[in-house]
Amino acid sequence: MRSSTRRLRNLAVFAMLGALMFSTKIAMESIPGVHFLGLFIAAFTLTYHVRALIPIYIFVMLQGAMAGFAIWWLLHLYIWLPLWGMFMVAGNLKLPLKAKIPLYMVLCGLHGLAYGTLCVPVDAFLMFGVRSFEGVIAYIIRGLPFDVTHAISNFAMGTLIVPLSELLKKLDRTV
Repeated sequence: MRSSTRRLRNLAVFAMLGALMFSTKIAMESIPGVHFLGLFIAAFTLTYHVRALIPIYIFVMLQGAMAGFAIWWLLHLYIWLPLWGMFMVAGNLKLPLKAKIPLYMVLCGLHGLAYGTLCVPVDAFLMFGVRSFEGVIAYIIRGLPFDVTHAISNFAMGTLIVPLSELLKKLDRTV
């Protein structure tokens, strides 16, 4: 395939993957903390490596376009990077498949558990004006039930990371 054709194809694929992330997030909004984003980011990263940032940031831009580019949106500029980074590292580990699956599940779960703490710079400081260490701790504790739900959901979705990334790799090779 010519280079320009491949680039155009990749752009279309990444746009669809970003739209998939966005549409599934909207579809799951009635269940706080439960979504497919961790699964998608992990699988996209294992498949596309650095280029996985393209669908991630298409998703981020769609979020802003639909709900407004307000202060709350700023956290979306960085909140997915730790998950992407963990899978950039984990994807390079030479592990047997039976070790990869639980590792990926744990990494996804950890991001879900840390989500509220990762939101602190924008939510607590910019949106709610928290100015003390005690206030930050209270903010984090207040969100723990949601973070636990998020962690359990991400952990469960983590079972699908390997099958989805293998499917994406197979599809990427065939076209």
